[in-house]
Amino acid sequence: MPRPPRVLVAKPGLDGHDRGAKVVALALRDAGMEVIYTGLHATPDAIVRAAVEEDVDVVGLSVLSGAHVPLCRRVAEGLRGTGKALVLGGVVPASDEAELKAIGVEAIFRMGTDFEEIVSWIRNRTARSATSPA
Repeated sequence: MPRPPRVLVAKPGLDGHDRGAKVVALALRDAGMEVIYTGLHATPDAIVRAAVEEDVDVVGLSVLSGAHVPLCRRVAEGLRGTGKALVLGGVVPASDEAELKAIGVEAIFRMGTDFEEIVSWIRNRTARSATSPA
């Protein structure tokens, strides 16, 4: 039996609003996933380190501060070659989507996204990873 998806939920930067990240973390846990939450003010380096140490499948960043592009860039650089998916949630202008995808963000979940959409995306992504040749 395969292990449940492991997800790291992180609040990078100086943004101090973590209610949404905590609610998403609980929804993922309730859906049967293993969830690690970094807490507030995580640095990109600490997020990458935690993702590797915890052997997660998905790294979810929650950013409400507007600093999502540089934060995602730094995390994506650190995750490159690990096979871990990087997703972003929060306040993300549509005009930034192409740049974020080019950086390596695989999915963007804006405020108000239905939890089932997030759960479904993670399950599909981790199922693809599990069946991909090593």
